[in-house]
Amino acid sequence: MAYPTSSSIGKAHDEGAVPIEPSIATPKRDADYPNATTDIAHGQPELIGANGYQHNGERTVEAVDEQSKGWFAYFRTKNFYIALIIGQVLALCLTSTNTFTTLLVNKGTSIPAFQTFFNYVLLNAVYTGYTIYRYGFKKWGKLLLKDGWKYFILAFFDVEGNYFVVLAYRYTTILSAQLINFWAIVLVVIISFIFLRVRYQWTQVLGILVCMGGMGVLLASDHITGSNGGNAKSPVKGDLFALLGATFYGCSNVYEEFFVSKRPLYEVVGQLGFWGMLINGTQAGIFDRDSFRTAVWDGKVGGYIVGYTLSLFIFYTLAPLLFRIASAAFFNISLLTGNFWGVVIGIKVFGYTIYYLYPIAFVMIILGLLLYFVMNTVLGEAKKPWLGENQAGGVNGVGTARRKAENPEAIV
Repeated sequence: MAYPTSSSIGKAHDEGAVPIEPSIATPKRDADYPNATTDIAHGQPELIGANGYQHNGERTVEAVDEQSKGWFAYFRTKNFYIALIIGQVLALCLTSTNTFTTLLVNKGTSIPAFQTFFNYVLLNAVYTGYTIYRYGFKKWGKLLLKDGWKYFILAFFDVEGNYFVVLAYRYTTILSAQLINFWAIVLVVIISFIFLRVRYQWTQVLGILVCMGGMGVLLASDHITGSNGGNAKSPVKGDLFALLGATFYGCSNVYEEFFVSKRPLYEVVGQLGFWGMLINGTQAGIFDRDSFRTAVWDGKVGGYIVGYTLSLFIFYTLAPLLFRIASAAFFNISLLTGNFWGVVIGIKVFGYTIYYLYPIAFVMIILGLLLYFVMNTVLGEAKKPWLGENQAGGVNGVGTARRKAENPEAIV
């Protein structure tokens, strides 16, 4: 993974940023992307001080971070509750996509690659469209030429993570695949520690372990009740697919957290949708042709695909915001409650029953999420170590530490 450099006024210039055309007489700073220019018709941009991290003499990021330390400091901020809520909304969205996928399979329509294609199309239409509106088609084209390969890698990780995890469930048991998915959490921590210079406090490590313990209780409950998927068709092949999918997921999460700390959310999600649409569409055309021809198509199937697409669209919209407010590690442990929400939804949709270990596991995971933040400062994980002093290497966008320092009254 290549790291952008910081080399312009205020140290806010990202490698690969869209260059400012000399023909533009009065360039203005974009609040979420300091190197891009915007037209007055797009609305007044938020001005940033010449030093790149002060606004009208207000406190720096470092000053805000030092104002309150110790146990439970982050608990007294709005961002803590916003992070918790977004994490659970994402878990519900993921559970919803799993539910719609199960409903499709029950109807005789199993097209894992193709059904995800619509999500990338929607992401591309909404966020690439908005990116072109903000940058103009010419600058968007330059973005593709200069930074497109970086976003291609991000999209490739994301598409293949989805594909191999779904493929794993065809060959191995649910229990085995979910246990292997723990590797995604471990990988995120390792990559963040080595390449992004993230240093985890002992309470954060303990929180991650407690969350994983809660997930272990859920999996034990599934094993006891016999809902672990039965016999595996080809366990070795399935486990390898699950391991590969979890690896792609972990790389994708960290890579996206890095990107959204330096670029606008709409640019990152738009590029993910653009390249994901091309990669996923090609893959679906190759591997889903036979499944597509034999699939059942009726009004209910159409409704399930719409529900799946909208749930995934919300997921991809909110995930980058959580990467900014918190981190890829917190994102992954937040999703561990998905199994609990899946059973809650399944009670109504599939007639599931809740085993007594499920509420215990859910409480353990929530407790782990609380432990994760117990010793964080008021900025929590919004302050990214790879952005340098006062976060000068990052954007001043929604959910960032710079925004919190320069706009103390901002909701997020």
